[in-house]
Amino acid sequence: MSGFDLSADASTAALRGVRAASAASADVYARAVWSVLTEPGDRVAGALIAHLGAAPALRHALSGAAAESPVSPREMATARERWMPRADPALVATALERARRSGTRLVVPGDAEWPTRLDDLGEHAPHALWMQGTPGDWNVTPAVALVGARAATGYGEHVAAELSAELAGEGVTVVSGAAYGIDGAAHRAALSAGGRTVALLAGGVDRPYPTGHTDLLRRIASHGVVAGETPCGTAPSKWRFLARNRLIAALSDATIIVEAGVRSGSLNTAAHAASLGRALGAVPGPVTSAASAGAHRILREFDGVCITGADDVRELLGFTVAAPVATGSRTSELTRLLDAASTRVATPALELARRSGLAPAEVEALLGLAALSGDLLADGDGWRRAPTR
Repeated sequence: MSGFDLSADASTAALRGVRAASAASADVYARAVWSVLTEPGDRVAGALIAHLGAAPALRHALSGAAAESPVSPREMATARERWMPRADPALVATALERARRSGTRLVVPGDAEWPTRLDDLGEHAPHALWMQGTPGDWNVTPAVALVGARAATGYGEHVAAELSAELAGEGVTVVSGAAYGIDGAAHRAALSAGGRTVALLAGGVDRPYPTGHTDLLRRIASHGVVAGETPCGTAPSKWRFLARNRLIAALSDATIIVEAGVRSGSLNTAAHAASLGRALGAVPGPVTSAASAGAHRILREFDGVCITGADDVRELLGFTVAAPVATGSRTSELTRLLDAASTRVATPALELARRSGLAPAEVEALLGLAALSGDLLADGDGWRRAPTR
């Protein structure tokens, strides 16, 4: 079978350094092979794997062994023609070695780290992810995609940063594609707010792209996740960018187009979000701005929700957006108190007073209001801020 050894010992040896020994298997190794053989979103490969399992599907595909197949003989023959030029164990070994050297892990369906939202892609779901960073609890944490034009205006980058910082600061995972413009602004703002962000790349995660975002991607990997479905060493291409966009849409509960031209690739992400039944929104811009023409098209043709601030995104995510619990100066003071609190770490009342500039007695009074509204939660000897689903 083109030299691929799917025995347990051989699979464990091949995956050393990218998988724990206890998590290595023939099925996992076969998925690594599939990620080398196929381009992203290959439906025939996805159908075979779903029907037979990754290892049996690989044996069937490369050796022509008899098996009940979910695809027609003609489809199978055409698919084998495009797979066989890459059916070289040396190519897989090189990808795995590059992953080891770059600290990249191979994550597959069924792993605790696997983002189950991607399963909604069905036969077009990735066979595996090559990942750097710590995904945390992204299967239960709300996630929003903030995407848009590379040639963004100052207005677009400002809005993207404002949305990202506010949402990330409340525990929402910000997903984007690490490109210049809107993507970069969203990632940087999420990191500055101490939140989590995920960058999905169109090439190998060991090849930072764009190269000008090498340091940014390193920061993302240390506080969130950098991932891709193509193996290490793969160069990004126009097709792979378009295919990558389906992952951004699938991984997110809502997709927000911040700024996009009429031919922007972000419209492709929006189309994937709509086909998956994900919430979709767009930020309006000046009617005279070509940079917002695509966003306006989302509002006009895709029934996108008009996004003018973080509260609009919260509603798309299913958060309860409560009216202010106080009026006048009390509202301003409560905002200062909430700004001083963290979603991750409980903060004592005295520290909240220091951060907000409020008197301790004022903080004590406001804590009761914030607790009643659900904006703050008591946690041990302190308080933390948490969004309400």
